[in-house]
Amino acid sequence: MATAAVEVPSSNRMLPGSHALDPVHYPKSIGLSQLDPESVVTEWLSSFNDHLQNGASSLSKVFLNESYWRDLLCLTWDFHTLSGLKNISSFLKAQSKGSRITCLAIDKTSNIGKPAVTSVDFGGTLKGIQSFLTVETNVGRGRSLVRLVQDANDGGKWKAFTLFTSLKELKGHEELIGERRPTGVTHSSHPERKNWKEKRDAEANFENGLEPTVIIVGSGQGGLTAAARLKQLGIVTLIVDQNPHIGDNWRNRYHQLVLHDAVWYDNMPYLAFPPNWPVFTPKDKLAEWFEIYVKAMELNVWNATTLTESRWDEKAKHWTVMLERDIDGKKSARTFHPRHIIQATGASGEANFPSTIPGLSSFHGPLVHSSQFVGAQASGTGRKAIVVGSCNSAHDIAQDYLEHGYTVTMVQRSSTLVVTSRALIDVTMAGLYCEGGPSVEDADLISHSRPGPVLKRFHIDATRETTRRDSTLLRGLQAAGFALDNGPDGAGLWMKYMHRGGGYYIDVGASQLIADGKIKVKQGQEISRVNEYSMTFADGEEIEADEIVFATGYQNMRETARKIFGDGVADRVGSVWGYDEEGELRTIWRRSGHEGFWFFGGNLALCRYYSRLLALQIKALEVGLMEYTDV
Repeated sequence: MATAAVEVPSSNRMLPGSHALDPVHYPKSIGLSQLDPESVVTEWLSSFNDHLQNGASSLSKVFLNESYWRDLLCLTWDFHTLSGLKNISSFLKAQSKGSRITCLAIDKTSNIGKPAVTSVDFGGTLKGIQSFLTVETNVGRGRSLVRLVQDANDGGKWKAFTLFTSLKELKGHEELIGERRPTGVTHSSHPERKNWKEKRDAEANFENGLEPTVIIVGSGQGGLTAAARLKQLGIVTLIVDQNPHIGDNWRNRYHQLVLHDAVWYDNMPYLAFPPNWPVFTPKDKLAEWFEIYVKAMELNVWNATTLTESRWDEKAKHWTVMLERDIDGKKSARTFHPRHIIQATGASGEANFPSTIPGLSSFHGPLVHSSQFVGAQASGTGRKAIVVGSCNSAHDIAQDYLEHGYTVTMVQRSSTLVVTSRALIDVTMAGLYCEGGPSVEDADLISHSRPGPVLKRFHIDATRETTRRDSTLLRGLQAAGFALDNGPDGAGLWMKYMHRGGGYYIDVGASQLIADGKIKVKQGQEISRVNEYSMTFADGEEIEADEIVFATGYQNMRETARKIFGDGVADRVGSVWGYDEEGELRTIWRRSGHEGFWFFGGNLALCRYYSRLLALQIKALEVGLMEYTDV
């Protein structure tokens, strides 16, 4: 007898093939007596380093039974979250050459990171000791963060609840910054020597037979941050983009677009926003910043350039890439042989347009995907618009229509997570990404140090608080017929983003317009067909429209790879985004499954952090520290 399929709530939907995370169960809390945190950490480190060098034996003396070790490139050339003492021990024992990590030590360079008693959980019930650490490996150096708690089942001994290790640099191949910065000039006599601009122009145009080691497709935050990191490691890189100008990927979006993330969270590598930068960045201002960034970081970018053909040579281990570049209206063709291609066309991929809806071609007015929407007409009085979708773009577009006099209906087919930007900043970013907060490097270390199950529990508790703070607004939305959820298992916005890349709205004003009835909501009904002047729904209701925007999201990056690079590449790479079985995001920022091909993207903060890790992998391959098949 067949079993009926169980419908998964919208809040818990995941990308196909990805895995759900179970939130952690915190260890039992023990009341702390007076102690010296530095002495506790020093004693733990001595024991940890001894056990590490002795084949990872008796790790129960340094890790709790339910503990987590998240590692980014220090233990292996991949990302891992090891859950539980048994898995940690098994993983370390399985390393045929022993642990690549040779030593952990207290990081004395950061005041915020010195050993201290801290809250391990969101609510402050579980107290422990947190410390920044340095990591020494056989090939590089990194940063680490440990959270120690007392083991109630072992006489209150201090053991690791979470350990995070992340590679920062390769020995002998450190970034060309600070003491290693370029001199900018050669102080001696050289006939016909070129000045900085002449040399820079030659480099940017790849003159005199210069070839890029890496070609990046896409000049958004993903392409620029990856190129900046690679440049500091001495990797010759070329970014190509079809848009005429740097920043057009933001500049060409809808008129009222402003970033929903705050400025402290969005800084790019090496070059922070100036102190007068607005909290929320307008799209055109960000586009201009990208132009500044390219010039300041001396990145090689070819705009108005199309990748016309590419093929991978399995034997030679390089690509043949043919480019067509438009220079002042004249076409120029170039062929390069990079060893790596990074697809940085955006973590969202191609527009997800529901082209199978009957009657689309019969509609009399503008009907576009949100990625093509540039803005409402200056005077929309008397006009009617339908926005299909209920996440960030849909809300922004609906608000834009309303402000220009339109009658607006938002079509919400399932449920949406809504959190105000104020609650998000005050609850989840307080003390971390904020005015007067720690450096971005330190904030990133803390932020990324929570393994997936711990992060999920943290956000379950944080979401309870944001929901409490936003309760009046949320009740108003529900009264207006807008369906709400709190993300997977109540874990909020971040976990919904990790699970499926969307499904939420960071409120910057549109929610109150819905609650007040100014933006109408059509909830829970699929679209039956589009008519010449209206849209009909499954329940038989027909809503009139002069304009329709489908804010229906985007496809997987893998489908963009198929469009640009063909089936031969797309069929070899893994699906992008969503958690793997260990709790790390699939495929992006790490080996894709196709040698020489990488996916890169995410919001500005993710691009800032993971650009270093991607660049380190490529550099390690280039200098022979890593083989692509290494596990």
